[in-house]
Amino acid sequence: MPDAIFETLKARIIDQSEPPGSTLTESAVALRFGVARPTAKLALERLVADGLLRREAHRAARVPELGRADIVDLFATRRLIEATAIGSLASGGAIPADALAAHRDLLGIARTGGAFAAADATFHRALVAGSPSPRLARMHASLMGEIELCIGQVQAHHLLDVTDVAAQHQGILDAVTAGDPATAADLARAHIDAAGSALLAHYDSTH
Repeated sequence: MPDAIFETLKARIIDQSEPPGSTLTESAVALRFGVARPTAKLALERLVADGLLRREAHRAARVPELGRADIVDLFATRRLIEATAIGSLASGGAIPADALAAHRDLLGIARTGGAFAAADATFHRALVAGSPSPRLARMHASLMGEIELCIGQVQAHHLLDVTDVAAQHQGILDAVTAGDPATAADLARAHIDAAGSALLAHYDSTH
């Protein structure tokens, strides 16, 4: 049951149904899902651990509000990790199965419409997890909550066209398959920069 609550709340946070700054209390979550407070607490603790919620001592958990400096720092760090990991992955020329599956999902969404944040996040997570460096994968995993928050904002505010996102993913996959580390890394950087620039432009226009 905590897993189901976690997944439901995670989806709501990413699609902005639980907007940045909103609070989630154990009692409210327990009431909403008809579970005991310890069960609600477990789900909230996992969301906090994943970076999708923040909690200070003696305060309710809150959906993070990322400022401009947060976005700049996150995307700069993400750029370094993902470009390095994807370049290393291209040295072997093999694409992780989870990344291929996520890309197929994204292509389907591009054709039919719908929410793409989960498929986008899974694609990036799988590529880095499949790289030869477990340390890069661990660093990336520690950022995934905030990365997913940003992807959710891109989706919610229609900052990028999912068709363009899918095309950029395809370019990265083609470079990895071709065993071209330099091109794969360059395309990963350009892809991340496009998302970061769109999100920063939106932030600047609304603050």
